[in-house]
Amino acid sequence: MLLYEDILTGDEMFSDAFPFKEIDDVVFEVDCKMISVKAGVDVNIGANPSAEDQEEALEEGTSQVNNVVQSFRLQTTSFDKSSYKTYLKSYMKAVSAKLKESNPERASAFEKKAIEYVKKVLANFKDYEFYTGEGMNPDGMVALLNYREDGVTPYLTFWKDGLKIVKL
Repeated sequence: MLLYEDILTGDEMFSDAFPFKEIDDVVFEVDCKMISVKAGVDVNIGANPSAEDQEEALEEGTSQVNNVVQSFRLQTTSFDKSSYKTYLKSYMKAVSAKLKESNPERASAFEKKAIEYVKKVLANFKDYEFYTGEGMNPDGMVALLNYREDGVTPYLTFWKDGLKIVKL
């Protein structure tokens, strides 16, 4: 299994246990789904409710959560467009500096492709939700949550060059 960690903070962001694809050679889109999580201990005594008694609503003490957000303890955060631009400038500078140390050729490609992708994000800024790693370090990566064209299926976007791969 491969674990993808933030290169700046070391926070675990996602793993290859979740389906993902590379977009524009600059980001990964990780497919998510909403799951039901029950608070406290879940004891299965083997009893199944009958079809007539099944309810559509969530059981008491159960909540709907995003499976990737839950699994990697990502923390919600918020931005307005101006503060997000400010954050991105410092984040991109930090990632570029790391890349220049380890892979100078990739650094220039990252900068060019990241600028193009940022334009797409800013054009649809109102559609995104923002998540930091578990440590909530303001210098680390902020993952972008959006929904597919169906308006129901969530996915998270992570900066490819802001991640390091750890083989488990």
